[in-house]
Amino acid sequence: MTTDANKHVVRSLYEDCINPGRLDALAQLVADDYVGPRGERGPAGFASVIAGLRAGFPDIHFTIDDLIAEADRVTVRWSWHATHGGTFVSPFGRFPATGKQVTNTAIAIYRLADHKIVGAWLESDRLGALLQIGAVPRPGASATPDAQPQP
Repeated sequence: MTTDANKHVVRSLYEDCINPGRLDALAQLVADDYVGPRGERGPAGFASVIAGLRAGFPDIHFTIDDLIAEADRVTVRWSWHATHGGTFVSPFGRFPATGKQVTNTAIAIYRLADHKIVGAWLESDRLGALLQIGAVPRPGASATPDAQPQP
C-alpha cells in the first residue's frame, strides 16, 4: 500500500466509524489479527474500547490535527471534545456522569497491512481528562476530587 492509501484508511477510521458511532463498519478497516495498545484483539476488541469511551462521552467528536505516514505506519495527532454524559470507565475506576465539557489530546501510531489496521500504539492525556471531569483534584485544590470512582 502507498502511504496515501494508508492515510486514507486511518482518516476513514475516525471520520466514517468512530465519529458517527458506526462501530459495525470497523471490520472493513481493522484486521482480524489486530492487536491494540491494551491487548485488545480484532475489530471487536477495537470496537469495545470505542464503545466504552462513547458510553462515558456520548457526543464525542475527534478532530485529526496531523496525519503523517511512512512505510506501513500512520501517525495521527488528534483531539476530541465531548460532554461527560455517562459513566466513564478507565483503568483508574468508574466515574459517573458530571455533565462537564472535556477536551483530550493524543498521538496514535497505526501499523497497516493489506489495507487494514493490524496494530496500534497510543499516548493519551488521560490525566487531563480525569482532571476535567473532577476525578482527581487540580494541583493546589482540595484533596477530595469532585467525581468519586464507583466500585
